[in-house]
Amino acid sequence: MTAFLVFTGLILLLLTGIPIFAALGLTATVILLVFEGGIGSVADTVYAHLNKPILTTIPLFVFMANVMIRAKVIDDLYDMANTLVGHIRGGLGIATVMACTIFAAISGSSVATALSVGSSAIPQMKRFGYPRREALGVVAAGGTLGILIPPSGPMILYAIVSEASIGALFLAGIVPGVLLALIFSAYSVFSAMRRGVERPPYAGTAKILRAIRKSIWAILAPPVVMGGIYFGIFTAAEAAAAGSIYALLVATLAYRNFGLRDLWDCAYESMRTSMMVFMIIAGAAMFGHAITIIRLPVGVTEMVSQMGLGQVGFMLIVMAMIFVMGMFFESIAIILITTPILLPTMIALDIDLIWYGVMLMINLELAMITPPVGMNLFVIKGITDAPLSEVVRGAFPYVLLMLLGLLILLMVPGLATWLPYSAGFGR
Repeated sequence: MTAFLVFTGLILLLLTGIPIFAALGLTATVILLVFEGGIGSVADTVYAHLNKPILTTIPLFVFMANVMIRAKVIDDLYDMANTLVGHIRGGLGIATVMACTIFAAISGSSVATALSVGSSAIPQMKRFGYPRREALGVVAAGGTLGILIPPSGPMILYAIVSEASIGALFLAGIVPGVLLALIFSAYSVFSAMRRGVERPPYAGTAKILRAIRKSIWAILAPPVVMGGIYFGIFTAAEAAAAGSIYALLVATLAYRNFGLRDLWDCAYESMRTSMMVFMIIAGAAMFGHAITIIRLPVGVTEMVSQMGLGQVGFMLIVMAMIFVMGMFFESIAIILITTPILLPTMIALDIDLIWYGVMLMINLELAMITPPVGMNLFVIKGITDAPLSEVVRGAFPYVLLMLLGLLILLMVPGLATWLPYSAGFGR
């Protein structure tokens, strides 16, 4: 009964539209006042969660993304992908997925990826005979890769709440991210062949080499960040700093379109975004402390034990629950509500937190393109003026493809865990 009241109160607060941190903080405050008679323990709890050096990765990765976006590297990136594979039937779809994949590894944001790539890709796809609905769908789905492919803001939040290794999670997202990109690309080819889409002529080796050379700085950004982590050159926090320095060098020396005003704007926007995230973390710390006081996580663990659920059964139920939540709540809210409650049960069932984290990210990708609160659907509608129903229909096949990817990862956990553990990250 207590759990029902907690969830009902929290959901009602979120549905009113108040900020996530406020909903979490208010719910926690009520619980603490009822069960402890005061909120004296809140200050120490919030301080303990915010006093972590790993939190520096958030403003640094946000700053890196803002600099690369402001330097307009996406135009060269999409031109390169289109030149490379545009001559294949369905090649524009593959090029769009490629551009989304690389840009996701730069920006770490699904919304930024869909917005930036969509502005260039959708007009091109329509010009070469793609039905508008399919062009809208591939950009909406490709943009979701920003959640899974590192660096990823939701991944960092999950790592902080679960105390899993951020470096391990970043590496764990690479193979599943590439797998989803390949699945999307295969569907683009199949769909184009079925419709008989016109195939543009081969661009030629010289033009391809020029396009690659022009976009090389964008292509090198992910290896600079992830390569350093994989080879043990620097930690996740140091990788974020290295990425920020790299972005500044590219913007000022290679693109030469970045001045002091741009630097100020990027720093200001990064500060605003980071402070919002830190407030959410503080609210989540209060909520996690409060539900621990009322032994809610312990109750969930005992219930699962009584039901006799194994790892796979538990994961199926949790993934189905998160899929439904994703239709109504933002990814950050889902992470911060579910993780503190489920964490003790996952530990009791010996579920790998890295594997679960990647599964969670794919489910949160689904949340970006499932109505009624799929953010990427609204982003694509905004930049194209297409009816929302058309965007939803275009994205629907990719919902099924993501569910396929989720099922593959459920059956083959090694796709997520092999890379981080081979790099020396312990479980």
